[in-house]
Amino acid sequence: MDRYPRLFTFARDRLGDGPGRRLLSFGCSTGEEVFSLRGYFPQALIRGIDINPRNIARAQARLSHMGDDRLSFAVTASAAGEGIGNHDAVFALAVFRHGELRDFPPTCSHLLRFADFEQSMVELSACLKPGGLLFLRHANFRFQDTVLARQFDLLLERPWNPQTPIYGRDDALLPNQPALEGVAWCKCADQ
Repeated sequence: MDRYPRLFTFARDRLGDGPGRRLLSFGCSTGEEVFSLRGYFPQALIRGIDINPRNIARAQARLSHMGDDRLSFAVTASAAGEGIGNHDAVFALAVFRHGELRDFPPTCSHLLRFADFEQSMVELSACLKPGGLLFLRHANFRFQDTVLARQFDLLLERPWNPQTPIYGRDDALLPNQPALEGVAWCKCADQ
């Protein structure tokens, strides 16, 4: 629970709260991120999606005991069904990574591909309102390497986790690992 208090506080301070706010937790696992966000956004509509049906079943079981009709969960591998410009913020924290890359192999294509990451970023960007916030943390790829990066302004960086190797557009390990990673981005208002 509440693994990213600085990011959640940053989001709340930047967006504010209210019944019109809509947040998406992409790769929400068993819902801890969604339940944590509720503490920062008591009135917002918060949706969690994850590819694993067992994770979503656990999140929904917990939700059934809470009775919060402004939280929801769904099983899906993509944000494509989230609608265009529906969300004020999207959180994809510790999602675009693979544990078997911790030994820094020279390529990641046998486990993850940049092309798939970039497609997911296209889908997440589409469901984000202009001026909305995108949060990424602990990914094996950098958002700034995507074709979408020019449509976003970098708002916040954090120290790079030295246990998370970073790969480029060609799925090859970057020769120089970064000191910082971009973690909060704002979608430009004209996008």
